[in-house]
Amino acid sequence: MVNPADLVVVVTTVDDPEKANALAQGLVLSRLAACVTQVPQAVSTYWWQGAMETQAEVVLWLKTRRALLPAIEAYFQEHHPYTVPECVALPMLGVSAAYGQWVWDQTQETVDSL
Repeated sequence: MVNPADLVVVVTTVDDPEKANALAQGLVLSRLAACVTQVPQAVSTYWWQGAMETQAEVVLWLKTRRALLPAIEAYFQEHHPYTVPECVALPMLGVSAAYGQWVWDQTQETVDSL
């Protein structure tokens, strides 16, 4: 049985649907995420280089293992289009046993090869 404390949802944003799709596919193909859900048409307001910005973005929700966070951050450094990519990990509290096991199984190959 998978311990829910070992699973997280990582949130990031991308400014372009094609870039979001490429990032999502790369994360799933590399087994860094079991699933990446893309939520289009979000709007973010933030400070960047001394100015307040408002940007349309796609929110990505990566379902993965906590142990893969360093590898995901490294992947973002190489493949994410932002200079400072958002990488926020949220615990999967109350995840169903079947879904938790599925996330675990889909990311097993990567964990074993680290």
